[in-house]
Amino acid sequence: MNVVELLDYAFFRNALWGSLLASIACGIIGSYVVARRMVFISGGITHASFGGLGIGFYFGFNPVLSAMVFSVLSAFGIQWLSKSQNVREDSAIAVFWSLGMALGIILIFLSPGYAPNLSEYLFGNILTISRTDILLLGTLSIVLMLFFTFFYRPILNTSFDKEFAQTRGVNVAFFEYVLIMLVAVTIVLSIRLVGIVLLISLFTVPQMTANIFTHKFSKIMIWSILISLVGCIGGLLMSYYLNVPSGAFIIFVLISIFLIAKVGVKVFRIK
Repeated sequence: MNVVELLDYAFFRNALWGSLLASIACGIIGSYVVARRMVFISGGITHASFGGLGIGFYFGFNPVLSAMVFSVLSAFGIQWLSKSQNVREDSAIAVFWSLGMALGIILIFLSPGYAPNLSEYLFGNILTISRTDILLLGTLSIVLMLFFTFFYRPILNTSFDKEFAQTRGVNVAFFEYVLIMLVAVTIVLSIRLVGIVLLISLFTVPQMTANIFTHKFSKIMIWSILISLVGCIGGLLMSYYLNVPSGAFIIFVLISIFLIAKVGVKVFRIK
């Protein structure tokens, strides 16, 4: 079956839309994550979201909604502990990372009825993306584009030099909390793409690749979106023809692009 024939199937069209919208969201917010060196925090929030999934399954809520609420609260908790309670940031991350995973495992084990299929949350399955997921990702992408467009300069200053941003009258604390909330929301809405285990790569690898060619923040965001899209669609198509998990192969393609770009720059000295 060729690509044109695959477009006749709604699940494949949904997967393509999911790839585009997740690439936009992760490309934008991932650039902030890398610039602020918040990769470990993002990893902690990603794994903490498992606790929200467990709450959803146990109490019969929508697991994505409960994961989103739990992830946002965990993100705020990490920010609060590290900024206001004299707790080291890595220790605060470890607390919520382990709490989320432990709570998720316990509640899922205790959930009545059949055990839920966790593989699509842990390892991702882009082919299960629904119209609701697409609508939520689309809304998030629009919010991120508008927020980063209207507040580009304060976000840039907050990302690279908080002290300078404060001297310019930027409410750094406000932007830090809003941005960490957007990181958490983006994480949860992108889980179906590559899963909890691999999601952090979608926030970092495209940005690392873009940074090979440019150091300008706005260009890194644009290139990250394009690289993410190529990796998602390429990984999706190749996983279909090779009959391997799509989430893992998307990350494999993205890392391959990074390595090719890194080697290519050294060989041809185009940087």
